[in-house]
Amino acid sequence: MNHHVLTHFDAKGQAHMVDVGDKANTRRVAVARGRISMLPGTLALITSGSAKKGDVLGIARIAGIQGAKKTSDLIPLCHPIGLTRVAVEFDIQDSSVVCTATAEVNGQTGVEMEALTAVQVALLTIYDMCKAVDRGMVITDVKLLEKHGGKSGSFVAGRPTA
Repeated sequence: MNHHVLTHFDAKGQAHMVDVGDKANTRRVAVARGRISMLPGTLALITSGSAKKGDVLGIARIAGIQGAKKTSDLIPLCHPIGLTRVAVEFDIQDSSVVCTATAEVNGQTGVEMEALTAVQVALLTIYDMCKAVDRGMVITDVKLLEKHGGKSGSFVAGRPTA
């Protein structure tokens, strides 16, 4: 695979959806992560479950899963895929909530965009639910941690790629 070609453009430079019809159905997994930093008091509201709108992380988890399922509606050239699993997890670190999302499919195209979308939507939901007390929250460090499956094989952040 030539990693120096933007596959979402044809020979004339026009955007198109990549043809995955000849690709093998394989198990594909992607893991993404991001963080939202906030004031310590905002984090205390989240962890105590006393935020005015209720269970912030529970709702953000469902939102992240929903975001993964809606990825092809949001990203114009993404294929709609039949996800077999989406998991959204949260860790508290310093004055931040770190979100990790895992997306899986048995299909012809990868799930990197679904994992990344799950993280973004979950973090945006936290922002939405807490903005009344902290409009200065910052979403950062959203990235693909790893992906496995398909013709291009595995990618793990921080490791050299072939």
